[in-house]
Amino acid sequence: MATDHDQPHGSPDEGTRPDRAADERVLRLADERIDHRFKGLPPDAEGLTVGRLAAQRRNLFTGGFTTPVLALSAEALDHNLRLLETYADRHGLAFAPHGKTSMAPVLFERQLAHGAWGITVAVPHQARVCRAFGVRRIFLANELVDEAALRWLAAELAADPEFRFLAYVDSVRGVELMDRALTAAGADRPVEVVIELGTGEGARTGARTEADCLAVAGAVAGARSLRLAGVAGYEGEVPDATPEAVRAWLHRLTELAVTLDRSGAFGPELDEIVVSAGGSAWFDTVAEVFAELPELSRPVLKLLRSGAYVSHDEGHYRELTPFNRVPGEGALRPAFRLWSQVVSRPTGEQAFVNAGKRDAAYDLHLPSAQVVRSARDGAERPATGITVTKLSDQHAWLATAEGAELEVGDWVGLGLSHPCTSFDKWQLIPLVTADGTVTDFVRTFF
Repeated sequence: MATDHDQPHGSPDEGTRPDRAADERVLRLADERIDHRFKGLPPDAEGLTVGRLAAQRRNLFTGGFTTPVLALSAEALDHNLRLLETYADRHGLAFAPHGKTSMAPVLFERQLAHGAWGITVAVPHQARVCRAFGVRRIFLANELVDEAALRWLAAELAADPEFRFLAYVDSVRGVELMDRALTAAGADRPVEVVIELGTGEGARTGARTEADCLAVAGAVAGARSLRLAGVAGYEGEVPDATPEAVRAWLHRLTELAVTLDRSGAFGPELDEIVVSAGGSAWFDTVAEVFAELPELSRPVLKLLRSGAYVSHDEGHYRELTPFNRVPGEGALRPAFRLWSQVVSRPTGEQAFVNAGKRDAAYDLHLPSAQVVRSARDGAERPATGITVTKLSDQHAWLATAEGAELEVGDWVGLGLSHPCTSFDKWQLIPLVTADGTVTDFVRTFF
């Protein structure tokens, strides 16, 4: 994505698909001016464009960046993008990574360049961000009954014949609301919907039984502005998930597709049947079960929607990633590191750094101390004997074991758990190579 605005921004790594040109709107992110909105960036960069600052190739530790500052590893990001592209290709899966993870158009562009079919979203705002930056295929993995959002959708579909949009439905009432709003908006082509199959009692959204699904399919058939395109769901919501329970639910999902197909629920104008599942914890099981799907009346788009892979993490997904079960397929690399600075060392057993709840994900696990960078000479060492025990709004509480080397001024690199609540705290994230060089920035839109 080289740009002739200021400097290269969001450049796709070597080896991305050459037939996809970067969207001009993504390139223009390089023209945004640096100011006080973007925490952690060098104060002396005020007024520079993002592209100009990236072109300076400053060092994260000596180039004027202030703490706390979240960094994204350029090498880990590149590795993760390649790995999921290869995995999806190997298993015959299409791939629509969940955009809610990063809400970063630069990363959407790179995911699409690495073979993604489109981008998944959860709410209308996220779909609007995707459209603002040129995404042509959007899968909304949620029910959509908001009248204002449906008016917007009808206008988007009318304005761009190449725009494809799919959304969940799980109730007759929801179908009625969608059809009413789209009809009132004068929708001139039907919105594609997929029936969401719930994962069980006490789980999240989705029609609970096959009979409920058939009733929803009947409602869609009677709607002027909707077209049934397939089935979908999220296996991550299977109660007390085990490989056997997840596999059983996925078989229910594929059997539902077969039942609907045999009943004629998919109209003759449909070119392909969509069967979609796949978060970041069970995509290996999704691949196995989808491979067993019998032949249907037309081609099947087997659509995986994992999102957290792009940055991976040092906690939740490090433990849950399917690559732990299938190590021969590869391994994701944690890409985030939150750099903080020791601001207080009141006792030999305690220290405080200046990053807290406003900077780090904490909904699943506390951050983990990974590395210490000496304020005296810049030497880095493992954060042995240092544990994060608590977060305040702007501080992390560190317990330090006997012999742990740590003093005021040292930088502490923290590993984070849960990418979705890490990205959302930062509007502009430095992309950093292993030697500390900042090569680019990732702009988020939450």
